[in-house]
This record gives sequence, structure tokens and C-alpha cells, in this order.
Amino acid sequence: MKKNIVIAVGIILNQERTHVFLTQRMSGAHLGGLWEFAGGKVEPDEAPEQAMCRELHEEVGISVTEYTHFEAIEYDYPEKSLHLDFFLVTDYIGMPFGKEGQKGEWVALNLVNDYRFPEANQPVLCRLAALTS
Repeated sequence: MKKNIVIAVGIILNQERTHVFLTQRMSGAHLGGLWEFAGGKVEPDEAPEQAMCRELHEEVGISVTEYTHFEAIEYDYPEKSLHLDFFLVTDYIGMPFGKEGQKGEWVALNLVNDYRFPEANQPVLCRLAALTS
């Protein structure tokens, strides 16, 4: 039986909303080497918004102060089913960095599609590209 996992993801935008902060998955992780938006599993009795704020603090060292829900996606991998809640993070305290040793970088929104992401992220990437037009 497949595991059902709920994931909360933060799409961290710079102040001008022209760039997004991406991290690269560690080589030993599931889908290692691909790029992603920071986030992680929603714990029991935790709202997706709470999980996103917690995960961004743990992974990239920021405290989220302003966000909006951006997209919800259901995606099936052979071994697990995901429900992903994506949030646009538009204000925060601190400067994001790869706090867990992962590579992180600011990428212009119009160049995000040049990076390799997990397949589940494709609808969000298309919608982000539309923000630049």
C-alpha cells in the first residue's frame, strides 16, 4: 500500500519579486540532485501553513512573516502519493541559505524552467513562469 504524505512548500521570493530561492536536493536523498523549493512533511496535528514556516526555518534559516497560498497539487509516485501545498513567501526575517548543507541560490523567475525539478513541481513551475509575463 502506498504511503500518503502531505508536504508544505515555500516559494521564497526576493523583495522585488523577480527572483526565487531554490535548493538542490542532497545526492543521497529521494530525487537527489534535483532542484526544489524548500519545505517538507506536515506533522500530525500541524496545519500546512505551520509546517511551511517550521520547515523554512529549519532548512533555510528564515522566519516567514508574510505568505499566500499559491497552489495545491496531488501527485503519485510509484512508491508514495503526495499532497503538496505551495505558498508564495513574500516577506521574512533573515537571508535564506542552505542551513542543512544543501546548495541554495537565487534564480530569476524567468530562468526557473532551466533547472531540473521533481516532476510533481511542473504545474507550479508553469504558473510561476506566468508571473513574469
